[in-house]
Amino acid sequence: MSDRIHCAWAPIEDELYRTYHDTEWGVPEYDPRALWEKLQLDGMQAGLAWITILRKRDSMREEFDGFDPEKIARWDQARIDKALTNPGIIRSPKKIEACIGNARAFLDGFDRGEDFSEFCWDFVHGKPIVSYFEDYRDGPTKTDISEACSKALKKRGHKFVGPTIVYAWMQACGLYNDHEVGCPRHKEVQEMAR
Repeated sequence: MSDRIHCAWAPIEDELYRTYHDTEWGVPEYDPRALWEKLQLDGMQAGLAWITILRKRDSMREEFDGFDPEKIARWDQARIDKALTNPGIIRSPKKIEACIGNARAFLDGFDRGEDFSEFCWDFVHGKPIVSYFEDYRDGPTKTDISEACSKALKKRGHKFVGPTIVYAWMQACGLYNDHEVGCPRHKEVQEMAR
């Protein structure tokens, strides 16, 4: 796909960024655990560049037990301390503790009969919101919907889920199709929606 026009935010010379853009970003995600994992990764990004997360993602998946909420919810201080020695992850105690709390919030919702995927997709009425930006810089950093979702997540006990983080996550998971209109992925990801 490198000979085609793509979103300008993913530089063509950065293979990792470009592959992420061309294969993952904006693809509608419906799996509850995968949605939750991506929300954790976006929370880990707070204050950092997304490329930092991409470069550490495999190490983070390994350290964080495949982002299995049931395993992470059982982490204790010894397990946190072990994770903090791993240079391949984001070694922020607050972010790690938030991930543990978020795993517990995810499981609490599940115990109440809540499907995390349905919870997420209800904010966009089950269909991706399609944007028509010619340049990604024309888009917002948050929306009324990301603010509402952020508020609902916080009410359920989630942390590192401010409206800007939530909007970036919604873009990544295809709840918003924010590929630039000239990007081939704009149409491609639209066709992947249920």
